[in-house]
Amino acid sequence: MTHQLDPQADQPFISHLIELRDRLLRVVLCVLLIFIGTAIYANEIYHYLAAPLLQHMPKNSTMIAIDVASPFFTPIKLALVVAIFVSVPYILFQFWGFVAPGLYRHEKLMILPLLLASTLLFYTGAAFAYFVVFPLVFGYLTSAAPEGVAMMTDISTYLDFVLTMFFAFGISFEVPIFTIVLIWAGITSRESLADKRPYVIVGVFVIAMFLTPPDALSQTLLAIPMWMLFEAGLLFSRFFVDNRRDA
Repeated sequence: MTHQLDPQADQPFISHLIELRDRLLRVVLCVLLIFIGTAIYANEIYHYLAAPLLQHMPKNSTMIAIDVASPFFTPIKLALVVAIFVSVPYILFQFWGFVAPGLYRHEKLMILPLLLASTLLFYTGAAFAYFVVFPLVFGYLTSAAPEGVAMMTDISTYLDFVLTMFFAFGISFEVPIFTIVLIWAGITSRESLADKRPYVIVGVFVIAMFLTPPDALSQTLLAIPMWMLFEAGLLFSRFFVDNRRDA
């Protein structure tokens, strides 16, 4: 006995693929349009990004470009990263528009605030790194240079360093989201995490040690906010757990 495939059964799957393709194309188009604007001011954006280091470099000292093409490609690379960074709200909007129809009402009430909060926290982490951490860290690192050593940082190396720091602080500031999701999913409980607070404190300092330069100042500047955000995650998780029980 032969079984024939029902063409109608494949229609919903194909329609979802088409919708996913359309939303991905919109995301790519958004990033490209913003990239065109940022690429025009790529050098100005790089100068703004390098300001925390330039302010602490010795007088008459400048940054250098080791590779021949670095003066062109490094600012363009930064312009693309900025375009993606600025496009994150639109990317999340497209993601939400794709998954929201398949969610229950109580799931929408849970996930949408988490998406918005995670975006805001990531931006906050990057801003904290630029306005608070960079001036302190670069001030310390430039003053720690041995006598007779001229500090001349390569522009490509500097960009990789600050992007790593942005990513590290942005992800680290997502601690409340991770905490809430673990409790909401039933993997652990608020009381259990509260009892493990001493281990969490040690853990955030260990994580900060791997994510930051090898100095105690930057490690502390990352570890303490992570600890505070963990406490905030414990506090706000009670609202999500109560809403899940009501649902």
